[in-house]
Amino acid sequence: MKTGVLAAAAAVLAAGLAAPALARDLTVVSWGGNYQDGQREIYFKPYAEKTGKPVLDESWDGGIGVLQSKVKAGAPNWDAVQVEAEELALGCSDGLFEKIDWDKMGGKDRFLDSAVNDCGVGAIVWSTAIAYDGDKIAEGPNSWADFWNVEKFPGKRGLRKGPKYTLEFALMADGVSKDEVYDVLSTDEGVERAFKKLDELKPHIVWWESGAQPLQFLASGEVAMTSAYNGRITGINRTEGKNFKVVWPGSIYAVDSWVVLKDAENKDAAQDFIAFASQPENQAKLPEYVAYGLPVKEAAAKVPADLAKDLPTEPANMPEAISLNTDFWIDNSETLTQRFNAWLAQ
Repeated sequence: MKTGVLAAAAAVLAAGLAAPALARDLTVVSWGGNYQDGQREIYFKPYAEKTGKPVLDESWDGGIGVLQSKVKAGAPNWDAVQVEAEELALGCSDGLFEKIDWDKMGGKDRFLDSAVNDCGVGAIVWSTAIAYDGDKIAEGPNSWADFWNVEKFPGKRGLRKGPKYTLEFALMADGVSKDEVYDVLSTDEGVERAFKKLDELKPHIVWWESGAQPLQFLASGEVAMTSAYNGRITGINRTEGKNFKVVWPGSIYAVDSWVVLKDAENKDAAQDFIAFASQPENQAKLPEYVAYGLPVKEAAAKVPADLAKDLPTEPANMPEAISLNTDFWIDNSETLTQRFNAWLAQ
Protein backbone atom coordinates (compact mmCIF):
# COMPACT_ATOMS: atom_id res chain seq x y z
CA MET A 1 0.00 0.00 0.00
CA LYS A 2 2.77 2.41 1.01
CA THR A 3 4.65 1.57 -2.20
CA GLY A 4 1.58 2.40 -4.29
CA VAL A 5 1.15 5.76 -2.59
CA LEU A 6 4.80 6.60 -3.19
CA ALA A 7 4.53 5.58 -6.82
CA ALA A 8 1.41 7.72 -7.29
CA ALA A 9 3.09 10.68 -5.60
CA ALA A 10 6.14 10.27 -7.82
CA ALA A 11 3.93 10.18 -10.91
CA VAL A 12 2.17 13.39 -9.86
CA LEU A 13 5.52 15.07 -9.16
CA ALA A 14 6.91 13.98 -12.51
CA ALA A 15 3.83 15.28 -14.28
CA GLY A 16 4.20 18.60 -12.48
CA LEU A 17 7.84 18.87 -13.49
CA ALA A 18 6.97 18.07 -17.08
CA ALA A 19 4.18 20.65 -17.27
CA PRO A 20 5.22 23.79 -19.13
CA ALA A 21 5.64 27.00 -17.14
CA LEU A 22 2.82 29.48 -17.51
CA ALA A 23 3.54 31.91 -20.32
CA ARG A 24 4.19 35.50 -19.29
CA ASP A 25 1.80 38.17 -20.60
CA LEU A 26 3.04 40.48 -23.33
CA THR A 27 4.62 43.41 -21.46
CA VAL A 28 4.88 46.84 -23.09
CA VAL A 29 6.86 49.65 -21.44
CA SER A 30 6.52 53.39 -22.07
CA TRP A 31 6.95 56.79 -20.38
CA GLY A 32 3.89 56.97 -18.13
CA GLY A 33 1.65 59.99 -17.53
CA ASN A 34 -0.94 61.31 -19.96
CA TYR A 35 1.03 59.90 -22.87
CA GLN A 36 0.77 56.32 -21.65
CA ASP A 37 -2.87 56.86 -20.71
CA GLY A 38 -3.46 57.68 -24.37
CA GLN A 39 -1.43 54.69 -25.55
CA ARG A 40 -3.48 52.44 -23.33
CA GLU A 41 -6.71 53.55 -25.02
CA ILE A 42 -5.53 53.45 -28.64
CA TYR A 43 -2.89 50.65 -28.58
CA PHE A 44 -2.82 48.41 -25.49
CA LYS A 45 -6.52 47.74 -24.91
CA PRO A 46 -7.49 47.37 -28.59
CA TYR A 47 -4.54 45.03 -29.22
CA ALA A 48 -5.53 42.87 -26.25
CA GLU A 49 -9.09 42.73 -27.57
CA LYS A 50 -7.91 41.86 -31.07
CA THR A 51 -5.65 39.02 -29.94
CA GLY A 52 -7.72 37.83 -27.01
CA LYS A 53 -4.60 37.93 -24.83
CA PRO A 54 -3.73 40.33 -22.00
CA VAL A 55 -1.29 43.21 -22.48
CA LEU A 56 0.55 44.31 -19.35
CA ASP A 57 1.87 47.87 -19.53
CA GLU A 58 4.56 49.34 -17.30
CA SER A 59 6.41 52.66 -17.26
CA TRP A 60 10.05 53.60 -16.84
CA ASP A 61 12.29 56.70 -16.71
CA GLY A 62 14.84 55.65 -19.34
CA GLY A 63 18.49 54.72 -19.03
CA ILE A 64 20.53 52.23 -21.04
CA GLY A 65 21.75 50.57 -17.81
CA VAL A 66 18.24 49.34 -17.01
CA LEU A 67 17.99 47.58 -20.37
CA GLN A 68 21.51 46.15 -20.13
CA SER A 69 20.79 44.58 -16.75
CA LYS A 70 17.52 43.02 -17.92
CA VAL A 71 18.94 41.53 -21.12
CA LYS A 72 22.27 40.37 -19.74
CA ALA A 73 20.61 38.62 -16.80
CA GLY A 74 18.65 36.54 -19.33
CA ALA A 75 14.90 36.09 -19.89
CA PRO A 76 14.01 39.81 -19.64
CA ASN A 77 10.56 40.48 -18.17
CA TRP A 78 9.87 43.30 -20.65
CA ASP A 79 9.05 42.71 -24.34
CA ALA A 80 8.41 45.96 -26.27
CA VAL A 81 9.95 49.12 -24.80
CA GLN A 82 9.83 52.74 -25.96
CA VAL A 83 13.31 54.29 -25.92
CA GLU A 84 14.97 57.59 -26.76
CA ALA A 85 17.31 57.94 -29.72
CA GLU A 86 20.53 57.51 -27.73
CA GLU A 87 19.26 54.36 -26.02
CA LEU A 88 18.28 52.99 -29.42
CA ALA A 89 21.74 53.60 -30.89
CA LEU A 90 23.67 52.31 -27.87
CA GLY A 91 21.40 49.30 -27.31
CA CYS A 92 21.46 48.29 -30.96
CA SER A 93 25.26 48.34 -31.10
CA ASP A 94 25.40 46.46 -27.77
CA GLY A 95 23.11 43.67 -28.99
CA LEU A 96 20.32 44.42 -26.51
CA PHE A 97 17.52 44.43 -29.09
CA GLU A 98 16.01 42.08 -31.62
CA LYS A 99 16.23 43.08 -35.28
CA ILE A 100 12.99 44.60 -36.57
CA ASP A 101 10.97 42.64 -39.12
CA TRP A 102 10.27 45.54 -41.45
CA ASP A 103 8.05 43.44 -43.71
CA LYS A 104 5.76 42.95 -40.72
CA MET A 105 5.75 46.74 -40.25
CA GLY A 106 4.56 47.24 -43.82
CA GLY A 107 7.94 48.38 -45.16
CA LYS A 108 10.34 51.20 -44.33
CA ASP A 109 8.89 53.58 -46.93
CA ARG A 110 5.79 54.15 -44.81
CA PHE A 111 7.88 55.90 -42.14
CA LEU A 112 9.92 59.08 -41.84
CA ASP A 113 13.60 58.32 -42.49
CA SER A 114 14.52 59.20 -38.90
CA ALA A 115 12.01 56.63 -37.64
CA VAL A 116 13.66 53.66 -39.39
CA ASN A 117 16.38 51.63 -37.66
CA ASP A 118 17.57 48.03 -37.74
CA CYS A 119 16.51 47.68 -34.09
CA GLY A 120 13.74 50.24 -33.70
CA VAL A 121 10.48 51.56 -35.13
CA GLY A 122 9.66 55.25 -34.62
CA ALA A 123 6.78 55.80 -32.19
CA ILE A 124 6.66 59.58 -31.81
CA VAL A 125 8.44 62.76 -32.85
CA TRP A 126 8.76 65.29 -30.01
CA SER A 127 10.39 68.68 -29.69
CA THR A 128 12.05 70.91 -27.15
CA ALA A 129 11.08 74.50 -27.89
CA ILE A 130 10.60 77.93 -26.35
CA ALA A 131 7.36 78.37 -24.41
CA TYR A 132 5.90 81.63 -23.12
CA ASP A 133 2.56 82.81 -21.74
CA GLY A 134 0.59 84.55 -24.47
CA ASP A 135 -1.59 86.21 -21.83
CA LYS A 136 1.45 87.96 -20.36
CA ILE A 137 3.54 88.67 -23.48
CA ALA A 138 1.54 89.89 -26.45
CA GLU A 139 4.45 90.10 -28.90
CA GLY A 140 6.50 87.09 -27.89
CA PRO A 141 9.97 85.84 -28.82
CA ASN A 142 10.67 84.41 -32.26
CA SER A 143 14.15 82.97 -31.73
CA TRP A 144 16.79 81.98 -29.21
CA ALA A 145 18.34 85.42 -29.71
CA ASP A 146 15.07 86.83 -28.33
CA PHE A 147 15.20 84.30 -25.50
CA TRP A 148 18.60 85.70 -24.51
CA ASN A 149 17.38 89.31 -24.78
CA VAL A 150 16.40 90.11 -21.19
CA GLU A 151 16.17 93.83 -21.93
CA LYS A 152 13.46 93.43 -24.55
CA PHE A 153 11.80 90.59 -22.61
CA PRO A 154 12.49 91.08 -18.89
CA GLY A 155 12.30 88.13 -16.51
CA LYS A 156 13.92 84.81 -15.69
CA ARG A 157 14.53 82.04 -18.22
CA GLY A 158 13.99 78.30 -17.77
CA LEU A 159 16.47 75.80 -19.26
CA ARG A 160 16.97 72.08 -18.77
CA LYS A 161 19.85 71.38 -16.42
CA GLY A 162 22.42 69.76 -18.68
CA PRO A 163 24.53 70.41 -21.77
CA LYS A 164 22.29 68.67 -24.31
CA TYR A 165 19.94 71.19 -25.97
CA THR A 166 21.38 74.00 -23.80
CA LEU A 167 24.59 74.30 -25.82
CA GLU A 168 22.75 74.11 -29.14
CA PHE A 169 20.35 76.84 -28.01
CA ALA A 170 23.25 79.04 -26.88
CA LEU A 171 24.94 78.79 -30.28
CA MET A 172 21.72 79.63 -32.12
CA ALA A 173 21.29 82.61 -29.77
CA ASP A 174 24.79 83.69 -30.79
CA GLY A 175 23.89 83.68 -34.48
CA VAL A 176 24.92 80.19 -35.59
CA SER A 177 22.52 78.91 -38.25
CA LYS A 178 20.53 75.78 -37.45
CA ASP A 179 22.32 73.84 -40.19
CA GLU A 180 25.75 74.58 -38.72
CA VAL A 181 25.08 74.06 -35.01
CA TYR A 182 26.69 70.63 -34.71
CA ASP A 183 29.59 71.51 -36.99
CA VAL A 184 30.42 74.43 -34.71
CA LEU A 185 29.78 72.47 -31.51
CA SER A 186 32.17 69.77 -32.73
CA THR A 187 35.11 72.19 -32.36
CA ASP A 188 36.81 73.41 -29.18
CA GLU A 189 36.16 76.97 -30.32
CA GLY A 190 32.47 76.22 -30.74
CA VAL A 191 32.19 74.79 -27.23
CA GLU A 192 33.92 77.88 -25.84
CA ARG A 193 31.53 80.06 -27.82
CA ALA A 194 28.50 78.27 -26.41
CA PHE A 195 29.65 78.59 -22.80
CA LYS A 196 30.56 82.24 -23.31
CA LYS A 197 27.02 82.86 -24.54
CA LEU A 198 25.63 80.98 -21.55
CA ASP A 199 27.68 83.25 -19.29
CA GLU A 200 25.54 86.17 -20.48
CA LEU A 201 22.29 84.50 -19.44
CA LYS A 202 23.50 82.63 -16.34
CA PRO A 203 22.23 85.17 -13.74
CA HIS A 204 18.73 84.92 -15.24
CA ILE A 205 18.44 81.13 -15.57
CA VAL A 206 16.15 78.90 -13.51
CA TRP A 207 17.16 75.28 -14.16
CA TRP A 208 14.63 72.49 -14.56
CA GLU A 209 15.08 68.70 -14.55
CA SER A 210 11.67 67.03 -14.97
CA GLY A 211 9.30 67.72 -17.85
CA ALA A 212 6.55 69.19 -15.66
CA GLN A 213 8.76 71.82 -14.00
CA PRO A 214 9.18 74.42 -16.77
CA LEU A 215 5.42 74.79 -17.23
CA GLN A 216 4.98 75.13 -13.48
CA PHE A 217 7.60 77.90 -13.50
CA LEU A 218 5.80 79.58 -16.38
CA ALA A 219 2.37 79.29 -14.75
CA SER A 220 3.62 80.74 -11.45
CA GLY A 221 5.42 83.60 -13.17
CA GLU A 222 8.81 82.48 -11.89
CA VAL A 223 10.08 82.62 -15.47
CA ALA A 224 9.00 84.78 -18.41
CA MET A 225 9.87 82.05 -20.91
CA THR A 226 11.41 78.60 -20.85
CA SER A 227 12.50 75.66 -22.92
CA ALA A 228 9.91 72.89 -22.65
CA TYR A 229 8.65 69.72 -24.33
CA ASN A 230 6.04 70.58 -26.93
CA GLY A 231 3.60 67.88 -25.81
CA ARG A 232 3.63 69.28 -22.29
CA ILE A 233 2.94 72.82 -23.53
CA THR A 234 -0.11 71.78 -25.55
CA GLY A 235 -1.21 69.46 -22.76
CA ILE A 236 -1.40 72.17 -20.11
CA ASN A 237 -3.25 74.44 -22.54
CA ARG A 238 -5.88 71.74 -22.99
CA THR A 239 -6.23 70.65 -19.37
CA GLU A 240 -5.83 73.97 -17.56
CA GLY A 241 -6.96 76.48 -20.18
CA LYS A 242 -3.57 78.16 -20.45
CA ASN A 243 -2.49 80.25 -23.43
CA PHE A 244 1.12 79.05 -23.58
CA LYS A 245 2.73 79.53 -26.98
CA VAL A 246 5.28 77.32 -28.75
CA VAL A 247 8.11 78.95 -30.72
CA TRP A 248 9.00 76.45 -33.43
CA PRO A 249 12.03 78.17 -35.06
CA GLY A 250 15.17 76.78 -33.42
CA SER A 251 13.31 73.92 -31.74
CA ILE A 252 15.11 70.57 -31.59
CA TYR A 253 13.14 67.45 -32.42
CA ALA A 254 13.91 63.81 -31.69
CA VAL A 255 12.33 60.42 -32.37
CA ASP A 256 11.42 57.88 -29.70
CA SER A 257 11.24 54.30 -30.95
CA TRP A 258 9.79 50.93 -30.07
CA VAL A 259 12.35 48.19 -29.52
CA VAL A 260 12.06 44.49 -28.65
CA LEU A 261 14.42 43.24 -25.94
CA LYS A 262 16.80 40.49 -27.04
CA ASP A 263 15.50 36.99 -26.31
CA ALA A 264 12.31 38.31 -24.69
CA GLU A 265 9.78 35.53 -24.23
CA ASN A 266 7.15 37.35 -26.30
CA LYS A 267 9.47 38.79 -28.92
CA ASP A 268 7.26 37.73 -31.84
CA ALA A 269 4.11 39.09 -30.19
CA ALA A 270 6.03 42.30 -29.42
CA GLN A 271 6.77 42.80 -33.13
CA ASP A 272 3.10 42.16 -33.88
CA PHE A 273 2.14 44.76 -31.29
CA ILE A 274 4.50 47.36 -32.76
CA ALA A 275 3.03 46.70 -36.22
CA PHE A 276 -0.45 47.25 -34.75
CA ALA A 277 0.64 50.52 -33.08
CA SER A 278 2.14 51.62 -36.41
CA GLN A 279 -1.04 51.19 -38.41
CA PRO A 280 -2.04 54.66 -39.69
CA GLU A 281 -5.61 54.48 -38.39
CA ASN A 282 -4.32 53.69 -34.88
CA GLN A 283 -1.40 56.10 -34.75
CA ALA A 284 -3.54 58.96 -36.10
CA LYS A 285 -5.54 58.92 -32.84
CA LEU A 286 -2.56 59.86 -30.68
CA PRO A 287 -2.74 63.67 -31.13
CA GLU A 288 -6.18 63.59 -29.48
CA TYR A 289 -4.31 62.73 -26.27
CA VAL A 290 -0.90 64.40 -26.65
CA ALA A 291 0.67 66.63 -29.32
CA TYR A 292 3.49 64.41 -30.54
CA GLY A 293 4.36 64.03 -34.19
CA LEU A 294 3.62 60.80 -36.03
CA PRO A 295 6.40 58.85 -37.77
CA VAL A 296 4.00 57.04 -40.12
CA LYS A 297 3.40 59.40 -43.05
CA GLU A 298 -0.12 58.20 -43.77
CA ALA A 299 -1.07 58.62 -40.11
CA ALA A 300 0.08 62.24 -40.08
CA ALA A 301 -2.15 62.94 -43.08
CA LYS A 302 -5.21 61.69 -41.16
CA VAL A 303 -4.88 64.12 -38.21
CA PRO A 304 -7.51 66.91 -38.15
CA ALA A 305 -6.10 70.38 -38.87
CA ASP A 306 -6.95 71.77 -35.42
CA LEU A 307 -4.75 69.09 -33.83
CA ALA A 308 -2.09 68.93 -36.55
CA LYS A 309 -1.07 72.58 -36.04
CA ASP A 310 0.45 71.65 -32.66
CA LEU A 311 2.60 68.78 -33.95
CA PRO A 312 6.38 69.02 -34.54
CA THR A 313 5.92 67.17 -37.84
CA GLU A 314 3.41 69.70 -39.22
CA PRO A 315 5.00 71.19 -42.40
CA ALA A 316 4.67 74.74 -41.05
CA ASN A 317 6.62 73.80 -37.90
CA MET A 318 9.47 71.77 -39.40
CA PRO A 319 11.48 74.11 -41.68
CA GLU A 320 13.28 76.08 -38.95
CA ALA A 321 13.65 73.17 -36.53
CA ILE A 322 16.69 70.91 -36.25
CA SER A 323 17.07 67.22 -35.54
CA LEU A 324 18.89 66.19 -32.37
CA ASN A 325 22.28 64.78 -33.41
CA THR A 326 22.31 61.53 -31.46
CA ASP A 327 25.76 60.43 -32.65
CA PHE A 328 27.27 63.73 -31.47
CA TRP A 329 25.86 63.28 -27.97
CA ILE A 330 26.88 59.63 -27.72
CA ASP A 331 30.45 60.69 -28.53
CA ASN A 332 30.56 63.87 -26.42
CA SER A 333 28.01 63.56 -23.62
CA GLU A 334 30.43 62.56 -20.88
CA THR A 335 33.00 65.28 -21.65
CA LEU A 336 30.45 68.06 -22.10
CA THR A 337 28.49 67.04 -19.00
CA GLN A 338 31.66 67.33 -16.93
CA ARG A 339 32.38 70.72 -18.50
CA PHE A 340 28.78 71.87 -17.91
CA ASN A 341 28.77 70.79 -14.26
CA ALA A 342 32.08 72.60 -13.66
CA TRP A 343 30.68 75.73 -15.34
CA LEU A 344 27.50 75.50 -13.26
CA ALA A 345 29.51 75.32 -10.04
CA GLN A 346 31.51 78.49 -10.80
